[in-house]
Parts: sequence; C-alpha cells; structure tokens
Amino acid sequence: MAGSLAPVRTSPQWQPADHWQPASYRRPSWRRPLIVLALIAALIAGLAYGAYAVYQRFSQVLAVPGCQAGTGNNAVALDFGQAADAATVAGVAVREGLPNRALTVAYATAFQESKLENLTYGDRDSVGIFQQRPSMGWGAAKNLKDPAFASRAFFRALVKVKDYTTIPVYQAAQDVQRSADGSAYEQYTQPGEQLAKYYTSVPHAVTCWYNPAQQASSQGVSTKLNLHGAAEELDHVFGAPGQGQDPALTGVTRIRSGSADLITTAPGAGWAVANWLVTNASSYGITRVSYAGYQWTAGLNETSWQANSTETAGGIVAS
Repeated sequence: MAGSLAPVRTSPQWQPADHWQPASYRRPSWRRPLIVLALIAALIAGLAYGAYAVYQRFSQVLAVPGCQAGTGNNAVALDFGQAADAATVAGVAVREGLPNRALTVAYATAFQESKLENLTYGDRDSVGIFQQRPSMGWGAAKNLKDPAFASRAFFRALVKVKDYTTIPVYQAAQDVQRSADGSAYEQYTQPGEQLAKYYTSVPHAVTCWYNPAQQASSQGVSTKLNLHGAAEELDHVFGAPGQGQDPALTGVTRIRSGSADLITTAPGAGWAVANWLVTNASSYGITRVSYAGYQWTAGLNETSWQANSTETAGGIVAS
C-alpha cells in the first residue's frame, strides 16, 4: 500500500556458523552411548585410582610382620623367634668351623624338637630349641634356654658321632638326641639343608619385614638403637674378635659419630653375621644393615635387601 511502512526485523539476520543448523538436523544415534561409555570409563578410572591410593596408604598397616629364608618355591617362612634362633645356630657353627652338614643336622633336630623355638618347657625337664634335659647332663636349665649355649652343647655331641657328615641326617640327629623315634628327624632334612645354605653362604637370602614404629608396642620391637648390646651378643654367638685360633669376627668399630658399627669378619663368615644382625635387628633398634653391595632396611617389604653400590666400608655396617 502506498505510504505504508515495511516491517522491521528485530532479530539478527545471521548466526555464528557453529550455531547454525538446518531445521532438519538430528544428532547421530551413536553419540549418546559413546558419551555414556566415556562417563563410565572415567568413573572406573576414578575408583581405581582411589582404591590404589587407599592400598598404598594402608598396605603397610595390614601387612603381617615376619621373616623368610630363600625365595620362591624354596623359601622357608619363619617368625621373628625362629629366624633369630636359626641365625644363632648358624653363628655357632661358623664360630666352630663346622661344615654345612652339621648345621643341617642341627636345624632338622631343632625343627622336630621345638619347631625352632626357644621353649622354656618340654617333656619332663626338657628345655630350649633342642629340648635338652639338664638331668641327662646337657647343662643347667637356665643355660640351655640360651640358644648359643644350647647350640654349642649340641655340636660338641654331634662331632663325636662317627661319620656324622656322611650318614643320614636323621641318624646323626638320633645319635645325639636319643629320642623315642629317630626317624621323625628325616622330614626336616630338606628345610635343614636349605636353611644351612641361606644363613651362611647365599647372599641376601634372609630377610625380615616389619615397621619399627608400628610394631614397637605389640611385637616387642625396640625403637632405640643399641649397638653396644648388639655387639656384646655378637661376641657371645660368634666369639669376640681375636678369640680362638680362627675367629669369625675380626673387628667391631663404632663409626659415623657413634650411630653405626663396622663389623669385619673372617672369609666365609660375612653373610652369617649379616643375617644375624637382620634377624635380631628388632631387638636392638637396628634399621639398616649393609654388606657386599646390598642394604637391608627395616620396613614392611619382603624384598627389603636392595642393591647398594655406594657402601664401601669394607665390612658389614649396622645402624
């Protein structure tokens, strides 16, 4: 109509390209399930990460302290008492210069008699790891409760047995013990042989794992370093440096401003001493033992011996 006004648009005549869609546009059918799957994957990943974080935080709390000699299928599981007793028996054998066969017989006997535990009781008046009887001339009961004394008494009797290094283990054990059934020792021949190797000659084969702070109250673990006490007991088990014709220990020196001991040994005695320190570490507040390029650290980790090429002290270092 002449004189009339044309209508004016009140909205833009254009839109940004990323907002423009034809009126007939439909989202692809595959997008919705893909979004759902992505959300599920993200949720699973989040849960997995959370579970791992919780495991890392509490795994040390849940782990059970213990000890072990060897690895894999041939590993021998031990508790703290068994591991320490085994180390003492090995220490006495090394001190006396005895062959591994003697140590095998001793372990087989101790497993059968006491499960390698230092018992304060037994059949009639039997006591200790070998269940020796004071009434049969083995010594006073208070002495037989000392694993080092009991081991020396056992070995003194064993070396008197004719051909003890070649006759069957159970027979040698029976000739010493005179028990009711000597054949019972035979079942422990194999673990006895394994322990004899692990405790004296196989590098870093014996380990214990525990958290010194967490187990202090419930497991009798000492948190105070007592190197003097450890050195005295080493002398008791292995003999003081310079003692005897061929001493196992050749020196114990306080180093690092008194925070560590350097222990030197005769050839072939090093791992027996290092294993004794590891298995008795909880009693003396020792948290590290280094020897021959390896270091054991107290902690809840069954592979606690780790390579350590920086230790060049020339002996065993306990701290």
